Amino acid sequence: MRRRLFIVALGSAATWPVVARGQQLPIVAFIGPQEDLSTFCTGLNEAGYTDGGNVTILVRLLEGKFDRIRDVVADLVSRHVSVIVSITPGALAAKAATSTIPIVFATGGDPVELGSFRVSIDRAET
Repeated sequence: MRRRLFIVALGSAATWPVVARGQQLPIVAFIGPQEDLSTFCTGLNEAGYTDGGNVTILVRLLEGKFDRIRDVVADLVSRHVSVIVSITPGALAAKAATSTIPIVFATGGDPVELGSFRVSIDRAET
């Protein structure tokens, strides 16, 4: 009987760190229009990701109000999302707001050629 009690106590003690953390799921943030949201969610489901199952999806629909992008991105960065998925204007705001959160974006052209994303290299004076 003591052995069984010990095993139960050991097993429950091992689960306490997981329970204390709350098993937080990775957070995928989506910024964009409603018509792209269904395609995005379908793609995630086909890849095996489900909202509330193995990821949490935060949706921010701009509804043509692109002047809100910076505030929306700042809110997502403060929530420590795992990745930001956006159309180009949202991706530019995300790039300006964080260098640690991965950004996935869609665009109709080459972002480097369009001047949207530039790599700057600081050169030491010799």
